[in-house]
Amino acid sequence: MKVRTLKKDKVNIITLGCSKNLVDSEVLSGQLQANEIDVVHESGKLDHNIVVVNTCGFIDKAKEESINTILDQVALKQKGKLDKVYVTGCLSERYRGDLESEIPEVDAWFGTLELPLMLKQLDADYKAELLGERMLSTPKHYAYLKISEGCNRTCGFCAIPLMRGKHVSRSIDDLVIEAESLVKKGVKEVMLIAQELTYYGLDLYKKRALSDLMNRLADVQGLEWIRLHYAYPHKFPLEILDVMRDRPNICNYLDMPLQHASDNMLKAMRRQITRNEMEELISAVREKVPGICLRTTLIAGYPGETQDDIEELKLFLQAQRFERVGIFTYSHEENTPAHVLVDNIPADEKERRAQEVMEVQQEISYEKNQEKIGNTYKVIIDKKEAGRYLGRTEFDSVEVDNEVVISSAKKLNIGDFYNVKITKAYDYDLEGEVVN
Repeated sequence: MKVRTLKKDKVNIITLGCSKNLVDSEVLSGQLQANEIDVVHESGKLDHNIVVVNTCGFIDKAKEESINTILDQVALKQKGKLDKVYVTGCLSERYRGDLESEIPEVDAWFGTLELPLMLKQLDADYKAELLGERMLSTPKHYAYLKISEGCNRTCGFCAIPLMRGKHVSRSIDDLVIEAESLVKKGVKEVMLIAQELTYYGLDLYKKRALSDLMNRLADVQGLEWIRLHYAYPHKFPLEILDVMRDRPNICNYLDMPLQHASDNMLKAMRRQITRNEMEELISAVREKVPGICLRTTLIAGYPGETQDDIEELKLFLQAQRFERVGIFTYSHEENTPAHVLVDNIPADEKERRAQEVMEVQQEISYEKNQEKIGNTYKVIIDKKEAGRYLGRTEFDSVEVDNEVVISSAKKLNIGDFYNVKITKAYDYDLEGEVVN
């Protein structure tokens, strides 16, 4: 007589959007593992029976990608290849009411702060004692470290406060414990992320405490690189630059989104800063940390933007010569302050303006990379592709910045550091050879 056995659940988590979402997925994975539930991240094998889609709802393109991903998983469920489809993340937080009626095949929807409820749905217990325990989906030598949740700013274009709530800092002690746990797993580089790094600590310690956190993390043995992402320029705490300069394992790298350079646009975007104040801040940053790599992001096509504003932005880039720049086109988001404005610039014109700005930056990037030829840098090896190794200097973050391409007859270990002499330079990448 045959005995029917119940197949054990296996959960596949699909993550869309930013690195902050990725951390949320890693935390969910760690909780499921602790509950002895099999879990994988973005598996293409279809050997799982449950899917959790962790969505992004930031801009139109991200929302479209999230919805298409949900529909793809629902189609698999309808074909009998999945038992359950759950949805979490920013899109779910923001549009749950509408989505529940439009896609009823989804088994349950969860907001950004409803991890315990989601675990309960998955027959798992939320284990509060798992402080910082995550199943890393990144290569084991680097990880993101989310130091806070939410944002108190009211930038005209941004829907993050609607989806993530008010700013809530994690304690320094908890973050140090998590960093130590990551190092034990082989992590050598952490990227500090938040909606806004520089606000860190105001709620917990009644002061901006990012510099204190940086010093504590720099003391963690085995942590070789600490990198700062998403620093807001208004009321920027200059003391963090002293720590960056004085502590060798804090990368001379700062990601500070400025969004625009025209005072008209900065005011319309509610950025709380003027072009002149930004220029003074950039000067102070470079004076305190000579050789620092400054990365910024910009927005093209905000309501009311003119070609004169674009010309001003281009002149600003030519004057400031940022090492790294990214640019987005404006997305008209419901319930943001800018939604009351007329989205009066066609999509193709937004793209044209973005391209025009990036052509200016492309030339700057090429010139700055040319200056690196002949210099030797400490490089971490991220992967090997097509017989060549791809690595990064301290001036480059994962996925968004330059790579160093290395041809080496000698085997290089992924996640190890090597001294690399730059031999060629292009617009956004470098080539080099390992030296002793």
